[in-house]
Amino acid sequence: MEVSVKSMESGAGIRKNQTLICAPIMGDTVAQMVELMHKAKLKGADLVEVRLDHMKSFNPDVDIEKLIKECPLPTLFTYRPIWEGGEYNGDENRRFHALRLAMELGADHIDIELKVAHEFNNFMNGYKSEKCKVIISSHNYESTPSAEDLGNLVARIQASGADIVKFATTAQDITDVARVFQITVHSQFVDRQIPIIALVMGERGILSRLVCPKFGGYLTFGTLERGKVSAPGQPTIEELISLYNIRSIDTETKVFGLIGKPVSHSKSPNLYNPAFKAVGFNGVFVHLLVDDVRKFFDTYSHPDFSGFSCTIPHKEAALACCDEVDPVAKTIGAVNCIIRRPTDGKLLGYNTDYIGAISSIETGLRGFENGASGSPLAGKLFVVIGAGGAGKALAFGAKEKGARVVIANRNYDRARELADYVGAQALSLAELNNFHPESGMILANTTSVGMQPKVDETPISKEALRYYELVFDAVYTPKITRLLREAQEMGSKIVTGVEMFIGQAYEQYERFTGLPAPKQLFREIMADY
Repeated sequence: MEVSVKSMESGAGIRKNQTLICAPIMGDTVAQMVELMHKAKLKGADLVEVRLDHMKSFNPDVDIEKLIKECPLPTLFTYRPIWEGGEYNGDENRRFHALRLAMELGADHIDIELKVAHEFNNFMNGYKSEKCKVIISSHNYESTPSAEDLGNLVARIQASGADIVKFATTAQDITDVARVFQITVHSQFVDRQIPIIALVMGERGILSRLVCPKFGGYLTFGTLERGKVSAPGQPTIEELISLYNIRSIDTETKVFGLIGKPVSHSKSPNLYNPAFKAVGFNGVFVHLLVDDVRKFFDTYSHPDFSGFSCTIPHKEAALACCDEVDPVAKTIGAVNCIIRRPTDGKLLGYNTDYIGAISSIETGLRGFENGASGSPLAGKLFVVIGAGGAGKALAFGAKEKGARVVIANRNYDRARELADYVGAQALSLAELNNFHPESGMILANTTSVGMQPKVDETPISKEALRYYELVFDAVYTPKITRLLREAQEMGSKIVTGVEMFIGQAYEQYERFTGLPAPKQLFREIMADY
């Protein structure tokens, strides 16, 4: 089929895969549909999915011809019934008639559901378009079946006369996506080389949408605007092209990602992907919403899943999954960077949190006095909020610099445990508002309190902040949290989580790529946040 590859070479570099970006078009009228089609072309889509079921008033005999004639891109016509997740709730023959008409008038693809493929074939009575490819689809909005069941599903779709197989499942766990990748590869290279669209819906399934070119997927869906999706988890066209560099993904692309729960707030893809692209490194960095860390590593064990950042709440659990752990990370008891060694597949764990955070706090205290010898943290009372992986890193780093450390945590027993480990004092979070044995203290929040969307939360009262010379918040979405804003108002110096984020990313990038970190590029990127 001649879905143009030429359009993909302008402004996006040389295309390294055949996977198409399809924009779902959902307008009330023909005029709205056409307007959206032109927007899709401008944004870089390769074809549009014309969702006839979203039109408020629809006359197939008039409207389909207009839609095809006025569309600047190849078309895929879908008339999804309500029983398969769509909007159409009417007579099936009327729906079949519209799809046949689209075929006759020059559509490039039509989509018909597996559940009614036999009835549709009977309706077509042997008619076959030379140009139009028939996608036969199946949608599972509950789960992702076993590999065996998925294989059987693909066989049934093929047997029903599909030119292109499509199935979409729902991820209950990110490891569900691995089965879909397995079936995608098997269907093309082992069976009959049939084109396949295999996607997993929901946030845990987004990996299937972003890296499907690596496994030979026929297309992936990209929306015109964030949130205006035709199925859960769809990224925007702009994200696919500009952020994830989907045109450059091929079978050799290395996959990196941020393991956490939640992860969608993180700017890590915005940092690493432009850096990879700038030096021509064949990698992609994605969000990985992980529930069970060990299950994730056991499932994605191929060397091409090469490296991972790790965030809340998995930094301690991830350490236990590593085959080898850097001595500093072992001392801290948490990792935030994991590399899969290409020679033997073993997982190597590191901690770069303490470097990024402590150095940024020291810079905040010194200001422009770079000539000062020793650490400005030496002798300071350093209060760490949180006893998780980041809390451990900050407590360890501050202690190494000669600070007197205090651990405050909602769960006092965890605070006590960490305090005993690093040689510190323990407090419950409830005690923190009244804890001010001296002025000029340092406060470091390592919890997610105040992170989007709960931006009105803060771990300590504004009044208590008067005793702190400097306040640091590891949260960087938003950049200025309520904690930092109130600290500024009380006269404290502040250090944002962006500084820590950039600092810890330097070493991670170098471990991911084997190349020097592009420090200036990182700072330029994060200046926008």
